[in-house]
Amino acid sequence: MDYRKIITVEPGKRGGKPCIRGLRITVYEVLEYLASGMTQEEILRDFPYLTAEDIQACLVSQNRGQTPKIKTRKNRGLSP
Repeated sequence: MDYRKIITVEPGKRGGKPCIRGLRITVYEVLEYLASGMTQEEILRDFPYLTAEDIQACLVSQNRGQTPKIKTRKNRGLSP
C-alpha cells in the first residue's frame, strides 16, 4: 500500500497536519482513537467515511516516522 496516496497535507486545512484523503480528520486523531482503546471496527462505525485501508495508512505513516508517536496506556506504564 502506498500510504502517501491516502495521507494528504494541505496548507490551511487542519493547520497543515496530515489528513486522510483530504478529509478533515487527521492521522493523529485516528492514532489517538486507537491508542485510547477503540477498535478499528468502532472507528469505522463512528466515522463511516473512513476505510480499513485509511486506518492502516495511518499506522504505516506512524511506523515510517511521518507522524508523531502516540503514547498508549500500555507504553506509559498504565493499566489497560
